Amino acid sequence: MGFFLWTVLVMVVVVGWLILGGATSSAARYYLKFATFGISSMFFATSPIPLMLRNPKDSKNALLPAAGLRLTAKLMGLKCTVRGKENIVKDSGCVVVINHQSILDLIVLAELWPVMDRCTVISKREIFYLWPFGLAAWLWGTIFIDRLNARSAQKSINSTGAIIRDRKARVLMFPEGTRSMKDKLLPFKKGAFHLAIASQCPVQPVVVSRYTFLGDRRFDAGVIDITILSPLETKGLVREDVTKLMENTYTVMTDYLESISPSRNNNIAKSKFD
Repeated sequence: MGFFLWTVLVMVVVVGWLILGGATSSAARYYLKFATFGISSMFFATSPIPLMLRNPKDSKNALLPAAGLRLTAKLMGLKCTVRGKENIVKDSGCVVVINHQSILDLIVLAELWPVMDRCTVISKREIFYLWPFGLAAWLWGTIFIDRLNARSAQKSINSTGAIIRDRKARVLMFPEGTRSMKDKLLPFKKGAFHLAIASQCPVQPVVVSRYTFLGDRRFDAGVIDITILSPLETKGLVREDVTKLMENTYTVMTDYLESISPSRNNNIAKSKFD
C-alpha cells in the first residue's frame, strides 16, 4: 500500500508540474506526458494482480486498471465524454469496432469497459509473455491468439464466437489494425467481421474524435469524444457477406467521423505556431 501511495503521489506531482508549466517547451511536455502515461498504465494494470487472482479471467478485474487510466487522463488535461449509451447492444454479445489513433486509445478502452460491461479484447499471444502485464491481461480475460498459426488462430476465433454468444460478451477491436492520425480511416481488416458473423451477433461501431491535441511533439490538454453508434445486425449473414458488412461499417464510421471533425486547416496552423 505504501508503494502504491508513493507512486500515485509521484505521478500527481509530475503531471501537476506539467500542467502548471514546469516543462516550458512543447517537446518537453510531449515526452514527459507520454512517459507518465506509459508508467502509470503499467502500474495501474499490474498493481491489482493480487486481487485479480481471486477470480481469474473475469472482465471485472480490469475495472481498477481502467479507473486508474481515467484518473491519469484527467490529470494530464484530457476530458473524456461517452455519447450514445442508449445504442449499446443489450440482449446479446457483440463485436465492438473502434477507430485506432494512438497508444492513448487505452483511455478509450478504460472509458468503455465499465459502460459496456462484460468486455474483453483479443491480443497476439506474445503479449502474454510480457509479465507482469501479460499476467494481468490474462486475469481480466484477454483472448490470446497465435497470428502465425492460421489453424490455431481460426480455432481461437471460433471459441471467441462461442464466448460472445454464451456469455453475451463484448469483444473490443480496432479493425484498422494499426494506429493512424490521418484524416481518413485506414482500410479495415476482416477479422472483426468474420468474428461477428461467426457469432451471429451485432457489430457495434464506436467512433473516437480525432486527437487534435496531439501534433508534432505537441501534447496539449484536450477532449476525447467517444460515440457509440447504432449496431449493425449480422443474423442470417454468412461468410460470403463479410466484405459487405465490413464496407457498410466503414461507411457508417467514416461518415460520422467526418461530421464531427474540425477543419484541419485550423489544426495545422495551430501546430505550426506552437
